[in-house]
Amino acid sequence: MSDTLLSDSAPLAYSEIGSGLPVVFLHPTPLDREFWRPLAKELAGIRAILPDLRGHGLSALGAGLPTGEFTPVADAPVLSMAQLAADVVALLDRLKLPKAVFAGCSIGGYVLLEIWRRAPQRVMGLAFVCSKPQPDAEANQARRAETIARARTEGVSALFDGMAKSLPGATALREHPEIVAELRARMTLTPEALIAVQAGLATRPNSVPTIATIRVPVLAIAGAEDTGCTTAEIEAFRAAPGGCQFHVVPAAGHFAAYEQPRKVAALMAPWLRGFEA
Repeated sequence: MSDTLLSDSAPLAYSEIGSGLPVVFLHPTPLDREFWRPLAKELAGIRAILPDLRGHGLSALGAGLPTGEFTPVADAPVLSMAQLAADVVALLDRLKLPKAVFAGCSIGGYVLLEIWRRAPQRVMGLAFVCSKPQPDAEANQARRAETIARARTEGVSALFDGMAKSLPGATALREHPEIVAELRARMTLTPEALIAVQAGLATRPNSVPTIATIRVPVLAIAGAEDTGCTTAEIEAFRAAPGGCQFHVVPAAGHFAAYEQPRKVAALMAPWLRGFEA
């Protein structure tokens, strides 16, 4: 089933698969909700809720985003983690869900941390797949400024061509070369949306201190071939006082859940069963 909701006057799209334990899956950028479908199909007994994040897929970017927060590109609109978290909470309200389990990859995980800070009472558990709590390093912020400049002068096509080849792991690229075309087809952001997302990522808060407040179960999964979110960075979630199961998926890059859906599902399934008791 697919539907839309309005969040701050922006239409946002989402899908649902299956029934059972509600699990909200937040995809990485610049992909859309279909990123999670292969994994969701491997998980029994859950109600998989798959939103397109604002500006991605069939969800609108909306108007009135703030500017001036990303100093290197002061006129860039900023799609903040706070706005994305508010959208997800609005979706919970729309579905009349008082609580859910959440899973996020990359930017999706950054949004999970913001949801925890703003609405911990809505959270049963948090699964971070190839996502980290650390803020952008200065070098990353410089690269985001360069990406914004390229989007403004060249558009997004060449940028997406490069991301489709650089973000999957080496094993997936070698053994399943068709993954490049599959991922590239799901990268549909407008230049304005790409700019707003990059500025939002650059200005996201340091969430390392937040880990010490997470008193619900945490699952942290790293891709052994992921250079964007390293194993050491993701392992920081082990400090969560609610308990953390930490795993590394061999032969997987930044899109581990898409590259190796069965392996990631096999790690998630027993963790999710813990919420059925």
